[in-house]
Formats: sequence, structure tokens, C-alpha cells
Amino acid sequence: MNTVRPDLLIFGGGIAGLWTLLRARQAGYSVLLLESRVLGGVQSIASQGIIHGGTKYALKGRLSGSAQSIAAMPGIWRACLQGKGELDLSAVRLLSGHQYLWSSGSLSSGVAGLFASKLMRSRVQAVSAPDLPAPFDAPGFHGSLYRLQEPVLDTASLMHHLADQALPYCWKYDPADLSVENGMVRIGDTQLQPGKILLTAGEGNAGLLAAWGLKKPKMQKRPLHMVMLKARLPAIFAHCLGASANPRLTITSYPLGEGKQIWYLGGQLAEEGVRRDTNEQIAAAGSELARLLPWVAVRDAAWATLPIQRAEVATPGGKRPQESFVGEAGDLLVAWPTKLAFAPRLAAEVLARLKAAGQLSPDGGPFEMPLSRPALASLPWETVRSWS
Repeated sequence: MNTVRPDLLIFGGGIAGLWTLLRARQAGYSVLLLESRVLGGVQSIASQGIIHGGTKYALKGRLSGSAQSIAAMPGIWRACLQGKGELDLSAVRLLSGHQYLWSSGSLSSGVAGLFASKLMRSRVQAVSAPDLPAPFDAPGFHGSLYRLQEPVLDTASLMHHLADQALPYCWKYDPADLSVENGMVRIGDTQLQPGKILLTAGEGNAGLLAAWGLKKPKMQKRPLHMVMLKARLPAIFAHCLGASANPRLTITSYPLGEGKQIWYLGGQLAEEGVRRDTNEQIAAAGSELARLLPWVAVRDAAWATLPIQRAEVATPGGKRPQESFVGEAGDLLVAWPTKLAFAPRLAAEVLARLKAAGQLSPDGGPFEMPLSRPALASLPWETVRSWS
């Protein structure tokens, strides 16, 4: 029987698994990653690509725990995008260097005061009328617009760039071939004896924990019903402020060429849309755009939706976790990044656990496995079978 002994065995090839693999390799660890589907994951590739800095979590007029936890992330990512950070992401396509917040009316006094505070001035800048970008430069716009220092990435470019570097250490496996006995891991005829095992397979972590006979840490799922529309549209990367702490609507754009864009819609629309079927959700999205951006014509757009689950560590009341999570279950490390932006933080936590364990293999791999390489994930709108 073939025996493989990496320092770190990772299950799951989304943003957390790929980022951690590359950081662990930099630190000199031998690493092997197993993915049951495609590199780029399920949640990661379907993300809107926003590197949040926590501004949207301050919409109640104060800095929440989430806002403070994620505040440093855009700076870490920007350094990587400039080729000066912990990973070189200079080849990753940047869709926009910033996001906007817009309101159809005046901001609440609490939010306006917070945005004007010294603490937030470096993150949020009010945009005056002469500098309004499309589509907010139209005569029909009478609200407020703020620019956020939060970049938006092409998630396909990001995942493909990471996967290109990580591929020699990645293999595709069938979960039906996985067996665990007395702490020993087997994939078919290959025995794996890793120093540490990291589960970062998103929703798949639950099944992996069950394979080890473990019930904790508990996982929660928070569903979304995203909307996509395809037409000749202006590029927009913005959150619309609503009455709640969540953005009423979040729009990111993806260029298709010949003047066409994909608008990818999230925010409260996607949160509440889990109670609607596809046709109802498309109708709700059309109504929302007509109310918020009535001067932008979407009559000729093609529409589709994406129901998706956000898998996270369980929290009291099922609320959104405030940061990434890395926990221990027996000899396993179990992790959920919570947000795309938190991948560097999660990887740093895993490296700290490896360093504390004190293991480092003289053989850095890559290891040969009797398995195939995983393919790369596709963007949600690339897999739509029919548009309405």
C-alpha cells in the first residue's frame, strides 16, 4: 500500500484551502490538498469578489465586532494585488479598486456622524456632484454617494491564479473512497499519515466530520438567492443603504464584451429571496431596480438566479460569525473563512497551529497519488442553462 506523509493534509479547494496551502508551502511544510469537486470551491467562486473592510457592518451607526475584525483585510489584499504581500496576486484581474455606498435619501444621523468621524475618514469619502460616476451621474439621482476603499476582484481570475500555483499539490478524490479508522486516513489504496489535517470544505465539512465520528464544531447554513442579469449596462460596484443594518441591494458587475455586463445582485434582496422561487425572485429584483435606479433600462435584460448556501461555524441564534473560524476537533483543524476577505487571517491561524505543533518534514513533496487533478470552477453565469 502506498503511504503518504505530508505535514498538512487539506480537504477543500476553495479560497481558504488554496490560500492556506500556498502559505504553508512558503513556510516549508509539505502539503497535500484533496478536493471532491473543483478548485475554486462552491461559495468562493460564487462570491461577489468584494474585499470587505467592514464599512457595511457599521451601518447601525457604530463599529460592530464584524467591522473591527475585517478592517485590516483590504490592506492585506491590496499588498498582494501589488505583488508586495504574503502571496503575489499581481496577475489577478481587478474589476474595481473600490466600492460605493449609495442612499436614495439622507443618511441617518448615526451613520452620517460615523462616516464623518476621524476613525472612518480613511475608509469612506463622500462623492460630490461633479465627480459622480455612472450610473449615479444621471439627473434622476438625488441621493448621497460614498466611496469605499474596498477592491472587487474577478473571482475566476483569483481562483485560477491560486490554483495554477497550487495544482501540483492538489488531487481530486471521491468521498465514497475515503475511510478513517483509528485515526488513519485511506483514499482507495493510498494510506495518508499527515502531521495535521485541515477541514476547509465549506458545507462539506459536516460530512468529513462525520467520517471521523465527530459532531463538533457545529456548522450552520445561511441561504441566499442571488440574481444575475445580462444586458448592455454600466459597470457598477455598490451597496444601496436600506433601513436595516444590511445593504438593501449589493450590485457587482462583470464585463462580457461588446458593452454587455453581468449584474450580480446580493444584499437584502438575496437574503429575503430564499422565500421566493426563481420567477418571483426575478420579479422582485426587477421591481427593486426600478425603485432604486429607475433611469437605468433593464427591459431587454436576460435573467437567472443562483440559490446558494453559506456554510459557517454555528453561532447562537444562527447569526453571521464576526470573523473567520479555526477550531480543533481531536487531531483535526476545522475551519470556515466566513468571508472571502478573511482567507489570509484563516491561513495565518492555521500556520500558528502548525508552528505550535513543531512538525516540519524534510521532504516537501509534491506527493504522487493515483488520482486525477481537479478541474477549475466556473463563474455562476457561465453555468446557467437557460436565461429568462
